[in-house]
Amino acid sequence: MSEQSPTDAQTDPETDAKLAAVKKRVGRSAVIGAIFLMATSAIGPGFITQTATFTASMGAAFAFAILVSVLIDIAVQLNVWRMITSSGKRAGELANSAIPFSGHVIAILVVIGGLAFNIGNIAGGGLGLNALLGIDPKIGGLLTAALAIVIFLIKKAGKVMDIVLVILGIGMIAMTVVVAIIAQPPIGEALRQTIVPDELNFATITTIVGGTVGGYITYSGAHRYLDSGQTGPQYAGPVMRAAANGILITGVMRYVLFLAILGVVASGVALDLSSQAANPAGQAFGSVLGDAGLRIFGAIFWAAALSSVIGAAYTSATFLSSFHKRFLGGWSLQIATVAFIVVSLIVYLSIGTAPAAILVFVGGFNGLILPIGLTVFMYIGWFRRDLLGTKKYPLVLLIAGTLVTLLTWYMGIVSVGPIFAFLGTGA
Repeated sequence: MSEQSPTDAQTDPETDAKLAAVKKRVGRSAVIGAIFLMATSAIGPGFITQTATFTASMGAAFAFAILVSVLIDIAVQLNVWRMITSSGKRAGELANSAIPFSGHVIAILVVIGGLAFNIGNIAGGGLGLNALLGIDPKIGGLLTAALAIVIFLIKKAGKVMDIVLVILGIGMIAMTVVVAIIAQPPIGEALRQTIVPDELNFATITTIVGGTVGGYITYSGAHRYLDSGQTGPQYAGPVMRAAANGILITGVMRYVLFLAILGVVASGVALDLSSQAANPAGQAFGSVLGDAGLRIFGAIFWAAALSSVIGAAYTSATFLSSFHKRFLGGWSLQIATVAFIVVSLIVYLSIGTAPAAILVFVGGFNGLILPIGLTVFMYIGWFRRDLLGTKKYPLVLLIAGTLVTLLTWYMGIVSVGPIFAFLGTGA
């Protein structure tokens, strides 16, 4: 009686076809997940509040900051996605291969920045529940953090929440478009100041850049793409298309939200930017759609915050694998993620700053640390292409990435004071 050898089993056509189909399905899911993760990370409660706050204070001039943030986003994400996927290594491991211990530095900065983001996300949860139910933002933040921990530990609940968040995310986009149409913003003035602004504020640009591409957001989509198995320089084309799709979604949403808020502000509505219960974006939506609109916005804003709490904590915790392999998965990673949420909650409850001001500050803080990681990646692109599996790398990406790195260094240096002032005076 003969038995089929392992080799025979592996070369069975039917088995190979099934394995190929499963691999293709998993890969497609990971690619979609990477695009979705980048987009949802970049359009969280921080970005929404920052846009409302700066549009209220700067008016149409804020359009220029959005344009700059989109251009920086393109240069950063295309380079980071391409380098990480070409090397097949996560950011910390790739950086360490190029410059010893630089990956540890990036990991520390991402964890610190992720902590700042998560404090803001919990604050956003508090604002969302305040708009939805009228409860105190501090209590809302506590409930948001507690539910995030439960959802993270119960995988089935997390899958259900993923579906709900996709639906609510579509709802947010639809509501924003409706508000933008009803509010009738001065589109001509917005377009003019997109190119020639009446006011130029580097702290504002640094903050909106940090809130959409700083901290863990820089690497989240690319890290998720690694799960597709499509790694190596031969997959550069699909990687660039996936990154571009994510950037397109976030860029359009940024501008539409800006127009919606601008229409409200231009009509003479004054938004509260500094009180403990300040929720400028919610107020803008409420002024157009009434009390029902405010509450619907509160539900969607809270859901976005809840998703961001889990995503920021988990992604930041994975960077701990730069220090020890145990954090690649299992209970060590789960404990680290839960601890991350708990620490963020304690800090949020301990400080007296208004939630809206926190959401503005964390974007600025992550904008300050963004150029450090970019510098390492540009070094890899110029001098260590051997780590990317190819001697060829698009010169236009390197030039664009280098210019953006220099620009973010400059903006960070001149914006340190104003950004930290957000904590003490509100936005």
